[in-house]
Amino acid sequence: MGAISTKVIRTRRYIAPAGLALAFLWMPSLAQAHVMDGPLGGFGSGFGHPLAGPDHFLAMLAVGLWGAQMGGRSVWTLPATFPLVMCLGGVAGMLEILPSSIVQAGIAISVLTLGAAIAAAWKAPEWVALGLISAFAILHGIPHGALAPRASDPAAFTVGFVVSTGVIHVVGIGIGAALKSVAHGKLVQALGATIALAGMWFLLALVLG
Repeated sequence: MGAISTKVIRTRRYIAPAGLALAFLWMPSLAQAHVMDGPLGGFGSGFGHPLAGPDHFLAMLAVGLWGAQMGGRSVWTLPATFPLVMCLGGVAGMLEILPSSIVQAGIAISVLTLGAAIAAAWKAPEWVALGLISAFAILHGIPHGALAPRASDPAAFTVGFVVSTGVIHVVGIGIGAALKSVAHGKLVQALGATIALAGMWFLLALVLG
């Protein structure tokens, strides 16, 4: 019990700098927040959509972070699976088969869960991790798919959000790989804890709003 408490205390030391790092990473997301306000175009609008919401951005970043943290095949299987399955979610979004409230709650839960997995340094079996990633990818694909028919070029819009998702994954992998050996991985765990807190905030905002 004492060993666990000591690990928690050590990890907490890195939460503040991790929060500042995430705030810096959020800046492009905040700068792009206007992208969805006007008429939707093609590739550019699609590329901007994952950046337009911190919930999308953090979940996609977390996929890359978690893959890098787990190591082995997960470094590429997790980030490769997410955008591919997200396209299926896009089809579901076009068909409007799930209420928006359920989708938004699921997206918030995805941020919370992925952040918690990183914070706990959970080395999940690959099939479990891929199952979680796939479920979350469908949820994140639904809002993108719902917007695609409104775009002037739906195909280019779809390619744009898939490419943007991949770029965010690569950023997450890069951060995870660069920080994996720093403070015995505690900084990566602190980033995960910060992401989980953000997910909890998103969920509370939905419940209380």
